[in-house]
Amino acid sequence: MEPLFLIFIIKLTNIMNVPIYDGHPLWNPDSVPFGFYNNSIDFQVDCVKVAEFCAIRLGYPLVDIELQSSSFFTAFEEAITTYSNELYSYLTRDNMLTLEGFEVEDFVFLNDSIITPNLGTIIKMSEQYGAEAGTGGNVPWYKGAISLTSSKQDYDLKEWAKEQNITGSIEIKRVFYQEPVPASAAYLSPYNGWGFGGGVAAGIAGLGGMGGGTGFLMMPLNYDMQVIQAIEMNQMVRMSNYSFEMHNNVLRIFPIPGSQGSFGFGESSNNVGCGSMWFEYIKIDERTGGSVDPSCGKVTNASNTPYTNPNYDLINSIGRQWIFEYTLALCKEILGYVRGKYSSIPIPNSDITLNQSDLLAAATAEKTALLERLRAYFDETSRASLLARRANEKESRDKELEGVPTFIYIG
Repeated sequence: MEPLFLIFIIKLTNIMNVPIYDGHPLWNPDSVPFGFYNNSIDFQVDCVKVAEFCAIRLGYPLVDIELQSSSFFTAFEEAITTYSNELYSYLTRDNMLTLEGFEVEDFVFLNDSIITPNLGTIIKMSEQYGAEAGTGGNVPWYKGAISLTSSKQDYDLKEWAKEQNITGSIEIKRVFYQEPVPASAAYLSPYNGWGFGGGVAAGIAGLGGMGGGTGFLMMPLNYDMQVIQAIEMNQMVRMSNYSFEMHNNVLRIFPIPGSQGSFGFGESSNNVGCGSMWFEYIKIDERTGGSVDPSCGKVTNASNTPYTNPNYDLINSIGRQWIFEYTLALCKEILGYVRGKYSSIPIPNSDITLNQSDLLAAATAEKTALLERLRAYFDETSRASLLARRANEKESRDKELEGVPTFIYIG
């Protein structure tokens, strides 16, 4: 039996022709393909320890391991890079609204920075809504007016824009029968008339005889806001004998100017008494022109956020333990591919089947489980999860405090 066994060993070695791990891993900077962490003393020390750990977990010295020191070191480097990629991907998602537009400086990275959220991007986004509502934003509103013609119901405001030498398209935002007076000016005016006679603004707000010029100092600020909003609504609704509808910047007036019941003198054949129609509009080009910022040197998406490979010395024991386990899974994968070169080895009167499929299946399952565990951990430590947990803690404390009797003070 001994000669037969020796023949098998020689035949197996000759057929596979793969170096066997000798149990003495030696650190060499050229043993890793990228060298991201070669300057770290901890990395150099752990390379040797991780190689020994993985070899033992794979069966060494009872089983020959067809890997070299460089195989273990490369798997270790990849595991660290995978860990950092997952970490910085989560940090980028958690802070993208804050980082967008951030000035990127050469050799300045955010790896160890504390990022305080701000409302810069949110405010920039909300400006678009303010511009549409006429309450803010960076899109200016313009005023215009057309003279109403007796018996003419439709008015093409695009043609009006051409007559006014306005380039590009316009969009009508609001229409008035009289030129609108700023609501704040009308309210704060000591005369408080703005077209209806004194005291109307105060009457709208339910403030009795107090006019805006005298009574506003006596009332809370929210009253002023309510009055100004009421004035604006009255300007849009009550200050016109006309109603209208707008389709593709074509203004249709109801009733027909000059007809019975309209502002004017019944069935007039001239323009006397038909008046003017005022409106506010924006230029389409000014609304869409600022939507793209071609600035260079700023964070624009997740691919150019200033994160780089981590300092291995600063990774704590929680992170390193995950890296060790992921390195082992990668070593199983590499060993599976090596043994997959020959699915079976012929020996006298039989064949030996190698465990390639078992190694690859185990490696895939372990890598998937480790990534899911790491992502769940990062999810639990994200800003949204921490705020939700703090809110739950506060709710629990409040419920406990409800049962604590309140002190009664006498005298």
